[in-house]
Amino acid sequence: MYEYAVAWEWLSFALRWFHAITAIAWIGSSFYFIALDLGLVKRPHLPPGAYGEEWQVHGGGFYHIQKYLVAPAQMPEHLTWFKYESYFTWLSGFLLLCVVYYGGADLFLVDRSVMELENWQAICLSLASLSIGWLFYDQLCKSKLGNNTWGLMILLYILLVLMAWGYTQIFTGRAAFLHLGAFTATIMSANVFFIIIPNQKIVVADLIAGRTPDAKYGRIAKQRSLHNNYLVLPVIFFMLSNHYPLAFATHFNWVIASLVFLMGVTIRHWFNTTHARKGKPTWTWLVTVILFILIIWLSTVPKVLTGETETALSPVSQKFASNAHFEAARDVVMARCSMCHAAEPVWDGIAFTPKSVKLETNAEIASHAREIYIQAGRSHAMPPGNITDLTPEERKLLVAWYESAIASR
Repeated sequence: MYEYAVAWEWLSFALRWFHAITAIAWIGSSFYFIALDLGLVKRPHLPPGAYGEEWQVHGGGFYHIQKYLVAPAQMPEHLTWFKYESYFTWLSGFLLLCVVYYGGADLFLVDRSVMELENWQAICLSLASLSIGWLFYDQLCKSKLGNNTWGLMILLYILLVLMAWGYTQIFTGRAAFLHLGAFTATIMSANVFFIIIPNQKIVVADLIAGRTPDAKYGRIAKQRSLHNNYLVLPVIFFMLSNHYPLAFATHFNWVIASLVFLMGVTIRHWFNTTHARKGKPTWTWLVTVILFILIIWLSTVPKVLTGETETALSPVSQKFASNAHFEAARDVVMARCSMCHAAEPVWDGIAFTPKSVKLETNAEIASHAREIYIQAGRSHAMPPGNITDLTPEERKLLVAWYESAIASR
């Protein structure tokens, strides 16, 4: 059975790598076309129907690009569609969500001190939030409110703030931030799949049939593309946020998430304005720095001592705590790991608990059994640089503890 944990870890690795590749492809093409679109110049010699052109140089060659708002008079023989990058980014991300957060719900998804949920209930809430969120957003865009682009952006921001608060009231801080990223990425990818590409296909079909395409399809697609433009940087942050416990595992985590969205707006505004040759609004960087300093302050606001008692062990964790090898494994963890993985780390230079993983009590050690097994037993990832001199014999004790508990299930 212990081979299952290793295989699951490699599956997670494969999906992470696939997700990174597709995300880079999607974000890269998106950034390029946004910059290209904003940099277009209208000139009198352009062909009928052409909106603008731009000359670019890259890799030793020159490129001449022209854009048509609706479509050219004749359909070109070869037309490249940019859509699969988006589809596979979302699909790989969802599979990774299933492997890491649904498969490891006890550890990564459910925090019973936040909300008492069974794993299946948390998974259902996760799935519902992603689908219902898109439906609500889509109807908002199609309503009369959708005619006001910037007013709609403000409403979208309010929706994201509410989701940030809601997720932190249900899941672990880590899962809340990841879900906020998944929620936003679902909106972005669904915009491509349900709106942008279908509208482009309608235009192409009209052109092939000899009909004049309706310009409204381009306007609708452009509005959704604008939303994707301003959402992409926060999505990147939330997808990487599990590395930053000072963001996701603090009292004001939902406020921090809300400010991250604003930072995404200010940064993208600088790039958009610069690419459109409308100046360089350096004030956006000042605002970004102020927002970041505010996030730092919010992450380190001292918490009031609550006097909470130790949370009872889950049935899964109880297996690891009652195992015959537990005492030996616990002694290893306490000797080699707990100086950093503590509420108040004593290791010089470590001010906050790494990834909020505390290993000071039986309950904490048992609940992180799989992580200990992978990070310090089957691999040498922990301690970093083996700075606490974890011996090969001690690593074998950690392996024996986990694998014997798994075998006894």
